[in-house]
This record gives sequence, C-alpha cells and structure tokens, in this order.
Amino acid sequence: MVDRGAERAFIGSFTSTGGRGIVLAAVDPGTGALTATGVVEATDPSYLTVAPAQGGPVLYAVSETAPGAVTAHDVSGPVPRPLGAPVPVDGDHPTHLSVTRGHLLTANYGSGSLSVLPLDADGTPEAPSSVLQHRGSGPHPDRQRGPHAHQVLPDPSGRWVLAVDLGTDSVRVCALDRAAGGLTVHQEIALPPGTGPRHLAFHPDGRHVYVLGELRPVVTVCRWDADAGALEPVAEVPLFPDGVQGPVSPSAPVVSPDGRFLWAAERGTDTIVVLALDGTGERARVVTSVPCGGRWPRDLVLGPSGTRLYAANEHSGDVTWFDVDATTGIPRRAGSLAVPSASTVLFA
Repeated sequence: MVDRGAERAFIGSFTSTGGRGIVLAAVDPGTGALTATGVVEATDPSYLTVAPAQGGPVLYAVSETAPGAVTAHDVSGPVPRPLGAPVPVDGDHPTHLSVTRGHLLTANYGSGSLSVLPLDADGTPEAPSSVLQHRGSGPHPDRQRGPHAHQVLPDPSGRWVLAVDLGTDSVRVCALDRAAGGLTVHQEIALPPGTGPRHLAFHPDGRHVYVLGELRPVVTVCRWDADAGALEPVAEVPLFPDGVQGPVSPSAPVVSPDGRFLWAAERGTDTIVVLALDGTGERARVVTSVPCGGRWPRDLVLGPSGTRLYAANEHSGDVTWFDVDATTGIPRRAGSLAVPSASTVLFA
C-alpha cells in the first residue's frame, strides 16, 4: 500500500488552545508517515481546502473566530506565500469552506449562515458578494436554539451546493448564481428532530449521500439526484446498535474510493466506527469500531491512495494514521505526529 500523488500535508491547529496555525508536513510515499516541516501563520484554522488558480494551487483556511475570516496561500512553491491579508466572511465562527465555480463558500456556525466570496484569477478571495442566513431551530436546549451551519460543499456534478445545519436538523440544497455571487435555497431536507447533522459525504457513484449526526450518533443514508437537485433520506443507521454509555459526538464521515466502506470518527468514545456498504450504496451495517489513536478525533480523512486514514485528534494533540485492510475495511494504527490542538488534515 503506497500513498502516491501528494508530497505534502497541511494540518490545522487551533491557536487559541495552544496550536501553531497550519502545520506543514512531508508525506512518506511508502509508509504514509508524516514529518513536520514548517508552519504557516493562521488564527484558529478549523478547516482547510485547496483549489487550482491561475498561478497554481491555493490553500484556503477558515478562522473559527468571531468575526470569522478566511486566509489564502499560494502553495505552488516549496514555501506557502500569503495572498493578501485575511478577508472577513461577514459571519461568526466559520467551521467549513469549499470552492466551486470561481467562488469560495464558508459555513458560519456561530451566525448560522453561508458566505460567498468571489475569487480573483490568482485565487485571492474578495469581500463576500452575499450571505445566506439560515432560519430555524431544534429541540436540543443548548445546541439548537438557532441555526448553526456546519458544512458547505458542492455536489460531484458541480451544479449544486449542499449545506448541513446542526441547529435546524436539516440539509439545504442551494443553487449558486455565478454572475451575481449569490446562493438561493432550492430544497431543504428535514431530518428527525435532535439529529444535529454535522457533515456529509458522497458515495463515489455520485448518487448517494451519508449525513452524520452529531447530537444523535446516526448515519442518514440518502439518494441524490443531481439532475433535479433532490436529496431523499431512505434509511437511518445507528453507529452504536447496542447502545453506548456516556456522551457521544460524531464528527467526520469518510467513504472509501470503491464505495464498500464508510468510516465515522466519534469523539465521545474516541473511536473510528467502521460500516460496510452494499453494492447499491443504500444499505449500511456497522462492522466494528477501533480506537482513534488519541482523544477527540475532530477530523478524519483518507490519504491520497485511499488506503490510509488520518485522524486529527484535537484533545490529545496528534494526527494518527492507519493502514486500512482492503478486505474488511478495518483500520490498523501505523503511527502518529504530535500536533497541538489538531483540527483537520488536508493532502495536496
């Protein structure tokens, strides 16, 4: 199992709790091991993404602050180069961002909104062209008093934008007006009250979506129709069919490139839950769970080859990687890198 196609990793690290910003790491092509090589200055980078631009790839980070902001760095060379000063997103505590059709999108958890920032040819973000404010609430007395947008990303077709809102127990399907830089809600899909959806992941067939609940440890399996922009829940799968004692807090779902497995990071139990998917993509069953290698796995991502998983363990301050058994989908711990207050991992 050899990770190919990436020589660097970028690791978010919360500065307000002792982190360093964005940690740069070299990736061993044979073992997948990470070695820290430097740091890029950024305030509380909770999520990262990279996108092509005129001068080469650009790394974007959201600062989970109030007010929130985004930073951009040209990473075409060995040393990342900042593209201007941080740009306010006109929202509070952004937790996620993505790039689509010449625009940078942020999910602003604190203010329950989505921001759209046009990008220059070189990838530099401009001031927001629009902010879409979510409305609604849920039954949880503390976490759902209002909207809390947690993730925003384009669908595989690039025609739609999906936004996951923990506070309103819903997923919104939005259309982006590329000329005006605005988002309009095309459909809002309600999930059972108190689910608190956090993130979703697409099946490689592009026709199925898995929504991970944070307040209820469940995966909602959905059909996705890119032609109609329609999301349809068809099943709900508990991460712990036999129950679990103590608080739970799922964080990040990941689907294998061959569509056979779904992994979910779970912070309350410090585990990675392994689920097997059937050939249709609509049936999932829990196989087992394994320790995440640390405490509070905030993010979980696949390495470039799709044969390794990397968990960003925020409270233990490390990124742990795992070799994945190709037959069973079960991860086996292979190593770790100390990263204080690790928030997310990106390969590029």
